[in-house]
Amino acid sequence: MSLPALDDILTHTRARSGAVAPIDGLIRIETSPREQATPIIMEMMRSVYPHDQVFGEYCTVNDFIDCPPDELFAYMADTRSLEEWTYSLRGFTTTDEPGLWLAHDQLGSQTKIYTRTIANEQARTVDYHCAWDQGKHLWMVYLMRVVDAQVVLDRPGSVVLWTNCHHPFYDHNPYPETAPGDRSVWVGDFWDMFGAGHLLELKNLKAIAEYRHRNGLPVVPVWMR
Repeated sequence: MSLPALDDILTHTRARSGAVAPIDGLIRIETSPREQATPIIMEMMRSVYPHDQVFGEYCTVNDFIDCPPDELFAYMADTRSLEEWTYSLRGFTTTDEPGLWLAHDQLGSQTKIYTRTIANEQARTVDYHCAWDQGKHLWMVYLMRVVDAQVVLDRPGSVVLWTNCHHPFYDHNPYPETAPGDRSVWVGDFWDMFGAGHLLELKNLKAIAEYRHRNGLPVVPVWMR
């Protein structure tokens, strides 16, 4: 027996127009049999995708890491891990605000970057909320999840999923008064490179975590404890 899926929408459309109209963009087997849906899916499976279509609004990278998920999560949940596996964030220090860290992003010369890490141990999500120049509005959000590879790949280890959303502030600096006067670049200038750049950093994370795990070293290094 089918569940009452979409009953609220069907009732609403009947009340509004007296007839059941399809919802634009909704493709279900009840209204689009396999013969109709297959060409739609084939059109979506292109051999070549425009860069803007892949990385325009969202940037997602992922990889397998041969490291226990709980240990990897504990490492990533500490903001200071970014000192090791990111390409350009260096010199993390505490601020007067608990949980808010200050570092420098070498992509912008001596640009200050502020970071607050919001982690959920049960879900193994690690979200880095960041911003260049100021720490009041952390609008650059790096969404990461550590998945038990035994569950999804039937093998020990972790799968890391990482997504960025194209916040409109990437297109213009919302706080120009906080920027250093001699800096000629803005973080959004690098958006087209985020896919490749984040994959490079994810490979760094993989190399570091796997080395420590393979050699019996604590994944969370002593200096971070």
